[in-house]
Amino acid sequence: MITAIVLIKTSVDRIPEIAESIAALDSVSEVYSVTGGYDLVALVRVAQHDDLADIIPGRISKIPGVRATDTHVAFRTYSQHDLEAAFAIGLDS
Repeated sequence: MITAIVLIKTSVDRIPEIAESIAALDSVSEVYSVTGGYDLVALVRVAQHDDLADIIPGRISKIPGVRATDTHVAFRTYSQHDLEAAFAIGLDS
């Protein structure tokens, strides 16, 4: 599974509607409204790199009100859940 973090600039007056449209797309697992230089952050999960082209420039960028995207592809995933599971190996509950 390939994960991409997509930073999105939008028309400010339509952030909730744009976020809902993006969240409804296949392969988009989460959309966050954020502060800072971008308005939204979306997490996209796909099976192959080619699928990123279909979803990001092919679908997200074409939603009315999306002004720009900046995509970052994850190399590895680290999470508190993974760390807790690793430390629990071999321990009886």
